[in-house]
Amino acid sequence: MARLPQSVLIVLVAIAAGALGYWTSRGGAPVIRPLASSAQTAGPDSVAPEEGARLLATTLPDADGKPHALAELKGQVVVANFWATWCPPCRKEIPDFSALSRRYHDRGVRFVGLSLDNAEQVAAFRDEMQVPYPLLIGDGSTVALAAALGNPAGALPFTVILDRQGQIRHLSLGGLSKSDLEGKISALLP
Repeated sequence: MARLPQSVLIVLVAIAAGALGYWTSRGGAPVIRPLASSAQTAGPDSVAPEEGARLLATTLPDADGKPHALAELKGQVVVANFWATWCPPCRKEIPDFSALSRRYHDRGVRFVGLSLDNAEQVAAFRDEMQVPYPLLIGDGSTVALAAALGNPAGALPFTVILDRQGQIRHLSLGGLSKSDLEGKISALLP
């Protein structure tokens, strides 16, 4: 699949950010609901838990060009955060994500960042903030993945939490506080 030029991604995300303001003011956070059939597509207000398989089927490079297959995270609790270095709420929540990643690593919780940014900026951010989990470089398919997972506006930040069976258990559009995220993770641990 051909990659979209960075300028096109920036315009798409800028449009999505404006839509996020409108959408969240209407209380439009996605809801996780079982669908009658996994063959049905999820709409903006309904995402089937089994759609987590789409996330785990993703392979993206990190800022150093090394590919990461999210399928390797099967059997873990997965916190996947769609973000960008130029997104202020994203930058605000990542230090908390880093702290919780370190705290819960030994309990089988894995964090991954899916960035809508370029590799150089992501690498600089990773090094400056000492992010301990993989920050992967997304493309147009990453925007489509976010839409399929309940974020049709493509707004950032957007966080998807999967249980150990790969089922979506939480979706969060907008920034997450450390205590909220910790509560969502703890609820999925034995």
